[in-house]
Amino acid sequence: MARPKKSSVRLHEPTSQRNVRLYTLEVFLLSGPITEKFAKENPEISRTIQIRGDQTLEDLHHALFDAFDRSDEHMYEFQFGKGPMDPKAPRYVLPDAFEVNMGEKNPPAGRVDRTSIDSLGLKVGRSFGYWFDFGDDWWHQINVEAIEDEAPAGKFPRVTKRVGKSPPQYAGEEE
Repeated sequence: MARPKKSSVRLHEPTSQRNVRLYTLEVFLLSGPITEKFAKENPEISRTIQIRGDQTLEDLHHALFDAFDRSDEHMYEFQFGKGPMDPKAPRYVLPDAFEVNMGEKNPPAGRVDRTSIDSLGLKVGRSFGYWFDFGDDWWHQINVEAIEDEAPAGKFPRVTKRVGKSPPQYAGEEE
């Protein structure tokens, strides 16, 4: 009787993140509709976020949205140029914006919902931009602080450090 062949199917281990990298990102709020008083009381506003390489830019956006205590969703994009606000930067945008902007001089490089963190080729020391709410213009700089070869078990993305209070999402709200 012939022996059955060993299965070549790899089973996923629910508690292990084997072969999935873990990125530690430090996110600084650069600008937005913040009062002078709030800025004086919070000279630095940053969050440190850990995210797995198999998660997307859309997952990172949701982590940032929660980390900065925002309540209303708005359009956003990630920019991978020479720094935040680089007009020639490769941009990763929402699905609807991707379709609409394909004919521009600087068309989007990809969609946030289809772009994994690993696919970006990030290295420690790299910075990129995150622009939230194209009307109020909340600009962030994201620095890649560390990349580990394996993510530990647990829920990601997650905030590991907060510096400064989150500003109100809209000017005029209680601080």
